[in-house]
Amino acid sequence: MTLLTIVLLACITFVSRYLFLHPKLPIRIGAKTTHFLSFSAPAVLTAIWVPIVFIQENSLNISITNPYLLAATVAIITAYKSHSVYLTLGISLAVFVLLRMVQL
Repeated sequence: MTLLTIVLLACITFVSRYLFLHPKLPIRIGAKTTHFLSFSAPAVLTAIWVPIVFIQENSLNISITNPYLLAATVAIITAYKSHSVYLTLGISLAVFVLLRMVQL
């Protein structure tokens, strides 16, 4: 059942992207729809990172000892200052690992 679900989701994803990206197909997206869809990536990414950063052991954790929150804060500051994905990833990952090592 799980394999069937994965295959079906892969087919749905492929078809939905193929319809909009293949140049010979007559389907075009309007300007309003394109503008509306520009919000989908930030919405999906926010839905992924918010539970990871703020929820530990099925409860809200916004304390100063939360290594996920501290590393995310460092990542936001680094990204704002440097505009470098690799630098942001490296510094925030190093901060997270150090905080986890100190916490143990």
